Amino acid sequence: MTAETQIELAPRVSDEIRKTTCYMCACRCGINVHLKGGKLVYIEGNRDHPVNRGVLCAKGSAGLMQATSPARLRAPLRRVGPRGSGTFEEISWEEALATAVSWLKPLRETAPEKLAFFTGRDQSQSFTGWWAQQFGTPNFAAHGGFCSVNMAAAGIYTLGGSFWEFGAPDWEHARLLLLFGVAEDHDSNPIKLGLARLKERGAKIVGVNPIRSGYNAIADEWVGITPGTDGLFILSLVHELLRAGKIDLEFLARFTNAPVLLDSDPRSPDYGLFLRDDEGRPLVIDRHSGKAAPWDAEGVEPDLRGRLRRAGITHRAAMFDIAERYLDPVYAPEKVAERCGIAPDQIRRVAAELARAAFDAPVVLDRPWTDFRGKEHRTMPGRPVAVHAMRGISAHANGFQTCRALHLLQSLLGAVETPGSFRFKPPYPKPAEAHPRPHFRATPGQPLDGPHLGYPLGPEDLALKDDGSPVRIDKAFTWENPLSPHGLMHMVISNAAAGDPYRIDTLFLYMANMAWNSSMNTRRTMEMLTAQDEDGEYVIPRIIYSDAYSSEMVAYADLILPDTTYLERHDCISLLDRPISEPEAAADAIRWPVIAPDRDVRAFQSVLLDLGARLGLPGMTNADGSATYADYADYIVNHERKPGIGPLTGWRMGPHGLTHGRGGPNAAQLDSYIANGGFHAEHIPPEAAYYKPWNRAYQDWAVAFGLIDKPQPYLIQLWSEPLRRFQLAAEGQGPRQPPEHLRGRIRSTLDPLPVWYAPMSDAFEDPAEYPVHAITQRPMAMYHSWGGQNAWLRQIHGVNPLYLPTFWWERLALSDGDWVRVVSSHGEITVPAAHMAALNKDTVWTWNAIGKRKGAWALDADAPEATKGFLLNHVIHELLPARGDGLRWANADPVTGQAAWFDLRVRLEKSAAPDQSQPVFGPIGSVVGQGPGERP
Repeated sequence: MTAETQIELAPRVSDEIRKTTCYMCACRCGINVHLKGGKLVYIEGNRDHPVNRGVLCAKGSAGLMQATSPARLRAPLRRVGPRGSGTFEEISWEEALATAVSWLKPLRETAPEKLAFFTGRDQSQSFTGWWAQQFGTPNFAAHGGFCSVNMAAAGIYTLGGSFWEFGAPDWEHARLLLLFGVAEDHDSNPIKLGLARLKERGAKIVGVNPIRSGYNAIADEWVGITPGTDGLFILSLVHELLRAGKIDLEFLARFTNAPVLLDSDPRSPDYGLFLRDDEGRPLVIDRHSGKAAPWDAEGVEPDLRGRLRRAGITHRAAMFDIAERYLDPVYAPEKVAERCGIAPDQIRRVAAELARAAFDAPVVLDRPWTDFRGKEHRTMPGRPVAVHAMRGISAHANGFQTCRALHLLQSLLGAVETPGSFRFKPPYPKPAEAHPRPHFRATPGQPLDGPHLGYPLGPEDLALKDDGSPVRIDKAFTWENPLSPHGLMHMVISNAAAGDPYRIDTLFLYMANMAWNSSMNTRRTMEMLTAQDEDGEYVIPRIIYSDAYSSEMVAYADLILPDTTYLERHDCISLLDRPISEPEAAADAIRWPVIAPDRDVRAFQSVLLDLGARLGLPGMTNADGSATYADYADYIVNHERKPGIGPLTGWRMGPHGLTHGRGGPNAAQLDSYIANGGFHAEHIPPEAAYYKPWNRAYQDWAVAFGLIDKPQPYLIQLWSEPLRRFQLAAEGQGPRQPPEHLRGRIRSTLDPLPVWYAPMSDAFEDPAEYPVHAITQRPMAMYHSWGGQNAWLRQIHGVNPLYLPTFWWERLALSDGDWVRVVSSHGEITVPAAHMAALNKDTVWTWNAIGKRKGAWALDADAPEATKGFLLNHVIHELLPARGDGLRWANADPVTGQAAWFDLRVRLEKSAAPDQSQPVFGPIGSVVGQGPGERP
């Protein structure tokens, strides 16, 4: 080959590489951003990063197009036309900030609760929550209430942590993975790496999902369950394991509250509560002495068969109730299989597989360790059954108890924090008692006395006024949904428009597309955002919105504060919030401006600090009135929640120089993160890596590192005393009582043991009239609606048909290219149809958030997303149908308030093909033009 014809096989694509953290989903992978001549040219995975180890998905690679998207907002905007028209004028930042201050300052001084500040999937909730706390409004939360709060709350109240961001499977030792309803756009790279590791080792994967796509397509066994029946299926597995005696009695006795003594006298005012000593510690029967002893006393060996009669009242171990409840034949496979949409033999087979994996071949690591009672263990034995679950089982009105049922199953197998099972990620484990209670007392001119969101332990912690009415605009922490630690963002607009429980003045939203794909009842939500009173004034007087892109929500705001893209700002992925830890290490990360904005935009967190200083908020303003922090980067480095604890754990200043974990601010901290690839990881010592809630070595390490202030061992809460306290109130006990119409619901749904009940909507809708379940899935290549304007990702998902199973495809006599009319009790849509055989017989589904409104996201009016793409949101309501009792019940879980997206029932009809998906909404004005070639 001559020199003239020689081909360069590995040309340099860049002259500089900057390492940072991806933001194309919540996975938060490490990325190498390639620049050439200062221009962004290529993004690849960072091989040294603990999250993805170099693997990068389509979304991460397409971040290049996100940072150059024509949909990016370019300057602050003030509405000059009617709300919803999209008619704005550009203004300066000084004018925008002065306007915001003129709206917010009077509220803080007179009625801080009139500000409702809610954020989307922003990954900086510890900061935004702190800002709202300093402002003094009780009305703050993030997106979790309409996403996966059932999973998080059930995990905290039961295990002391939950899946995904709080914990992960032990990919290296598991012999069986039980996978439930995992969103494939979340945490996808670590999951794909983990699944590959399981396949490599010959481990078995059982996928439980109505739809066999993505992860379930590579499962060794697929359980095509009927939506909303996962809890019934899980409790049938529990029944089979108990019946066969395949449970880990030693694990249950040592590490769960199964041996804790319960008041078992139905006539007692403390019926169902723990028997406690004078110091308030729950009691067990010690197998050595046969006497009652505190659960955590040195040398105690709890007895699962413990009984005690004291003061005329019989107490017995919670294990009796567990066995009696789930050995009931009502949970036998023959009784539940038809409702679950599967065969009884499949339930038995999965139960047998779980038992074999857990008990026939346990994993034993040769690592000595000492538990919290002082018992020394020579090895770390484990039950190699790992479980992973997410939104698929969470987004139902029975989701909280379904998630608790799953944690019960794990615990009965001894498959929590043991080799081969589910493992916590620092800063977890952290039980409900270690979290704050919700704070909500608003005082003009003053901050709240604590964080808004927390974990109630009883009726005394509810956010209620003296007259029993809700304090918060979203009605979080009320009798309607007492355990709502993520708030109810999906109810804010509806409640505010109705003035229920009161009117607000300003709605402040960040990165929350509530006028489109993030709201149930989308058409009505748009109407509520534009609703006017009898005087012609908007019922929500002012709306401030911050986003990086021209989303549908932009058109409904009065003031736009344009954000940067993720490559143009500082971000903090903190252990105070949602870190990037793995079970073996505590880890956090940053983003930093690897490119400079070419527009008049500012990072939202820096804007909040500027607003805070202008408003004189404590912690953001010095004594002389100057700003405490120059910007968010300054805050990240210098802010401390308490002495020695800041947003980042790496490279802090100790008494003898640099240290990690606890330590003072270090001016060069961000430089150290950047030099290390944008992250810091602190590995857990091998002797502390398992049994974390009960392992003295882990507890001591967590204290030294700054995760906790003192050792806090605890028991897995199979019997939930907080739930029982609410039940007792509904039964008439205690000074704080629920309203009469909620007593029955609280008694039945806030059961201290996991229970299954049909979705709440089944009592309001006729299953014969609406026989088909309709759900959405998130595609791996799209995250929420963020990717909808991305030129590369649109080529993968530009349209989204409704997928029908063979049964309904043939029943409706459909052919390729046909359309269907989808009717719910709330509304209807007409959409393109497609056939899918690997689907539960009575379930249809589509991809989430592909459909876009004309005029949004700089897309052409004839773009496929706006003509053939669609949302199921149009046929889902935030309230259940009227039932004639004078009440409109929320379409939500009655425990947490989580939106029950996946309880949707519909009927299907073949339809003539319209020219575009129905319904069609008029175009909104675009502040960024349409397409890369047009600018306003």
